[in-house]
Amino acid sequence: MKILSISLVLVAAFLGLSSFQPAGSVSQMVADWQRAKAFTQEYLDTMPADGLDYKPTPEIRSFREQMLHLANGNFNFASAASGKANPYQGKNLEKEDFTTKESLTKIVNESYDFMLASLDGLSDADMDASVKLFGRDMTRGLAYAKAFEHQTHHRGQATIYIRMKGVKPPNEKLF
Repeated sequence: MKILSISLVLVAAFLGLSSFQPAGSVSQMVADWQRAKAFTQEYLDTMPADGLDYKPTPEIRSFREQMLHLANGNFNFASAASGKANPYQGKNLEKEDFTTKESLTKIVNESYDFMLASLDGLSDADMDASVKLFGRDMTRGLAYAKAFEHQTHHRGQATIYIRMKGVKPPNEKLF
């Protein structure tokens, strides 16, 4: 695996791709989480304030609850992957009082900042360490990948909520 990564870096250097980062590297994870934070901010900005408690059907989460679930996940995944204390340990953010657009945006952004801080100081080699995530043993890198998948899933669900409120959702941000 290291030979492949080194080879890819050399090819990228040869081709002049100075921003190339191997997939799965800490620097790539940081870049992806920064992009995810900005993308989620666009979702929060796009949903009108009167749509925060909108539910397409009564039995599913509202837009606000989706965003709080995403934030709760960011805190929990980052804490489990890094070992850093979750500032909201034991709390279900969906049940807390984040009812305004401003308070919702603040806690969601705080969750992304906590995720990014959890990566600070980690090396690529640290991603191979074993951690326990929701009772399962896995590598730290896989725990971070599951965290990214989780927030992407719930932000994606919010696309439909925004459309059903008659607003165009943000365009995809792959890069």
